[in-house]
Amino acid sequence: MKNDQSLLTGEMLIRYYQLNKQKKEIELEMNELKDVFQSYFNNLVGSTNKGEITISGYKLQRQIRKIEKYNEEVTMKRLEELQMSELIQVVKKPDDVKIKAALNLGLLSPNQLEGCLITTCSPAISVKSLTPR
Repeated sequence: MKNDQSLLTGEMLIRYYQLNKQKKEIELEMNELKDVFQSYFNNLVGSTNKGEITISGYKLQRQIRKIEKYNEEVTMKRLEELQMSELIQVVKKPDDVKIKAALNLGLLSPNQLEGCLITTCSPAISVKSLTPR
């Protein structure tokens, strides 16, 4: 562990902190510009049409992605009315809340579910300034 600590320097932490702050500022500015671009195309060609413009040797394009999906509640009701239940998917999956409740009540023991629980971990880095900004 001491070898790893010696590889880290205060300058590295400061640089990471500064870069992360710049990243957030850049993302904010980019989102503001995207909003301006969307507004421009909304006024020019409407909110559901693609558009393109070239200025100062740069081409700005807006694509429109169309996603269609069925309203689950309305579609389920309609299919049931039409007696087309074979078009309805029945999805079996564990109910985490009920399993935890059963474990807490003693209806299930953890060893009965041995090998069923998947635990994943993901590392996250955070650098914060300890001095007032």
